[in-house]
Amino acid sequence: MSADAPLPISPPQWAALEAAYATPARAYHNLQHVHEVLRQYQRVADGAGWTQPAEVYLAVLYHDAIYEAGRADNEARSADLAIEHIARWLPDRGIEAARVAELIHLTARHGRLASADVDRDAALFLDCDMAILGAEPAAFDAYDRGIAAEYRGHVPAWVFKLNRRRFLKGLLGRERIYLSDFFHTHLDAQARINLRRAVTEKR
Repeated sequence: MSADAPLPISPPQWAALEAAYATPARAYHNLQHVHEVLRQYQRVADGAGWTQPAEVYLAVLYHDAIYEAGRADNEARSADLAIEHIARWLPDRGIEAARVAELIHLTARHGRLASADVDRDAALFLDCDMAILGAEPAAFDAYDRGIAAEYRGHVPAWVFKLNRRRFLKGLLGRERIYLSDFFHTHLDAQARINLRRAVTEKR
């Protein structure tokens, strides 16, 4: 957790969150990923800032809390868990739980949303989650390997490779990979370099 967190997370709540992220074992959608997204969250907080910092913060913490490779309801189940934990541990904090859930649900639509489809906080939140695309090559490659590892055993390798290439190629073909001006300016160029290389290697 960040020292600049907009609200406290109690030890029992954090323990429950850790337990969720530990099941099943994950190569990418784990707490390390959450901490990286929190780092991006803090970059925004230190700059233009968030309209609803607490709600976005909780969406970051919970957006991949439930994750099983190949399932279509991961985001919905993660949103439900966030709502449950807010009611249990943060009932008097004035948190708009429906907004937290809305943000988490939006992560199911990565690569299919345009800037006009979402508000400012949602665009920045989604871009925080996708910042890895514009990371240094070694970090991007580790992410790509992690996703492949999570799907291993769930779908045939050739199916994963086909679908993964299609997803990455779709991102590369978009006019804007990132929804917000902030991330578009800072990460688009590197993201395109990473994506072109990944798409070529998956031929």
